[in-house]
Amino acid sequence: MDNESIIEHISIELNQKIFSVKNTVELLDAGSTIPFISRYRKEKTGGVNEIVIRSISERWDYYKELEKRKETILKTIAEQEKLTPQLQQQIVACLDKNKLEDIYLPYKPKKRTRAMIAKEKGLTPLAEIMLKQDGQNQTKEQVVSPYINPEKQVPTYEDAVKGAVDIIAEKIADDSFIRGWVRKQVWEKGLLQSNAKKQWMEKESKFQNYYNFSELLKKAPSHRVLAIRRGAQEGVLNWKIEIEKDMFVDFIKGRVIKNPKCLFVDELGSAAADSFQRLVFLQVEREVLVLKLEEAEKEAINVFTDNLHKLLLAAPAGNKVIMGIDPGFRTGCKVVVIDANGDFKEFTAIYPHEKNRKTQAEEVIRGFIKKYQVELIAIGNGTASKESDIFIRKLIKEHKFKLNSVVVSEAGASVYSASEAAAREFPDADVTVRGAISIARRLQDPLAELVKIDPKSIGVGQYQHDVNQYALKKALDQTVESCVNYVGVELNRASYELLSFVSGIGPSVAKNIIKFRREQGAFKNRKELLKVEKLGAKVFEQSAGFLRIGENAYPLDNSAIHPEAYPVVEKMARDYNVSLKEIIGDEKLIDTIDITKYVTEDFGIPTLEDILEELKKPGRDPRKEFKSIVFSDSINTMEDLFVGLTLEGVVTNVTNFGAFVDIGVHQDGLIHISQLSDRFVRNPQEIVSVGDEVKVEVLKIEILLKRIALKRIT
Repeated sequence: MDNESIIEHISIELNQKIFSVKNTVELLDAGSTIPFISRYRKEKTGGVNEIVIRSISERWDYYKELEKRKETILKTIAEQEKLTPQLQQQIVACLDKNKLEDIYLPYKPKKRTRAMIAKEKGLTPLAEIMLKQDGQNQTKEQVVSPYINPEKQVPTYEDAVKGAVDIIAEKIADDSFIRGWVRKQVWEKGLLQSNAKKQWMEKESKFQNYYNFSELLKKAPSHRVLAIRRGAQEGVLNWKIEIEKDMFVDFIKGRVIKNPKCLFVDELGSAAADSFQRLVFLQVEREVLVLKLEEAEKEAINVFTDNLHKLLLAAPAGNKVIMGIDPGFRTGCKVVVIDANGDFKEFTAIYPHEKNRKTQAEEVIRGFIKKYQVELIAIGNGTASKESDIFIRKLIKEHKFKLNSVVVSEAGASVYSASEAAAREFPDADVTVRGAISIARRLQDPLAELVKIDPKSIGVGQYQHDVNQYALKKALDQTVESCVNYVGVELNRASYELLSFVSGIGPSVAKNIIKFRREQGAFKNRKELLKVEKLGAKVFEQSAGFLRIGENAYPLDNSAIHPEAYPVVEKMARDYNVSLKEIIGDEKLIDTIDITKYVTEDFGIPTLEDILEELKKPGRDPRKEFKSIVFSDSINTMEDLFVGLTLEGVVTNVTNFGAFVDIGVHQDGLIHISQLSDRFVRNPQEIVSVGDEVKVEVLKIEILLKRIALKRIT
């Protein structure tokens, strides 16, 4: 299948115009990134969004891999001198990897099989006679006797028939139509079954729900499939696909036996049954389970990326002086202050939960607030979080400080504090200090801080260690890249990690940007990027629009307007007799601009509309406005909870089966999908997102199992 045919097929699959798919593929093959294509090449693609571009990219890769596989298969069959024009056409026209492998199966090199041994004994002609289903003028013995040969290890009639049946069984198993039909039926009608292994039948475990479980495979949700697989991997469960075998055997018999009165009808029936049970089903069961697991893993990865996307785009507190507190009992609370730019100022440890040291802790906090004019206090949500939050809020109230305290998720902070990134930033600081700095910074700008941490350590995944790690990393990296470029990056303040995710830049160029900044000072304009080692014209094209330079002599460098469009904006300013500084932010003037006058081959209406929107609010942060939640003072542990209690909480993770909520008791509660709304909910992401504030009612408390069941109050 040539490239044009592939593009046409993708356009049908994704319901997109051919020119959109064709131009998107060309841009991707030329090295353009998905964020760049989505934002700055709308005329070429017809304005398709990042999701569509990513789908086009995935399908294009799929079909290119399929074509490579076809080449290998055609070459292998040709070397066997078995490639007919009809077979070649069948392979070339194939659009599905599983179907392609079914076609190839009869020609695929196999390990030594029973059918091969039978063929070596000269029993192929007997198998062919049986399959022809004629010879009614002879007895079975007369037909079989020529193939009885002790020298070839076929001493009896039974041995000859058995060998011929083995050959027929393998031939049936190699039939691509039969395999395709069986696979489809197993997928549609198979039951996913699991049960406890003998040694676990009377024991409690987290897999108890699956000790005697059965569900239609096709409809089994991803979290159940992955849970059952994990149970099997941990030696607790057995699992399989259960089907009505007779239906499948009857179908194969009907496909093979054309003459019910033929001489070897019983032997053909035996071959059909043996082929299905020994050869076809076992392999198809594995294939279907793999397909279901791939589907489940893909769904789990999607859940992870959706949660990560929401978390990374959480509302930033902004350029405020923030005190960060990493709470603790025995080791005390680690307290740091960062300035409005996120720079570390001072650290100390306090012990507010020890009676004889509480007064001293209050003095330290008051001193820091006054010395640095602290505007917000971020408290990690780990051990002693609730107690520390109560201590801080009481202090704020008593001394009438005009600031708020906010409980912040510290998931991944310990990972960051021991990482190379933290060591680079704070080589002389202890890991506990680094952790407190991370807590403060993630309140100031969640995106800028969380990109330094492996997403798998942030705690918003579902069975993240059970899925394909390459696919997971790719999806998470794409999500981070999407978020970073959606918000934009301040070139002169961005960390190495943040710069690494900017469109077109990557780790090595990010290092060179940091080096240039260190040796040459702050960038004065975007053009200076071209002086950075390894940052050529292509990288500049891909990255420049996503990088901001504030307080610059050239105003457009602090906007999302790409440098290639500067001449257009400059012409607009000249046409309306104003300077660039005057046109920026003047919504009344901008609304009078007739963009049709500026349409060219390179700049169409979609791009020009984006330019006008950006001129109204250049460099604006597209994230939500910052808000914080205050937990109840009286509810501090699971023991304080009771059924019917209503609380406010923050969604920390969303899965296919519900949402986990921090209610301030050191253990997240679960709102099951059935308790998210009064209406039927297919996908929890439709109702809640990571970071959402929700009101909940306590339904059940299981202290020993550390489980809290909640209901969302609407």
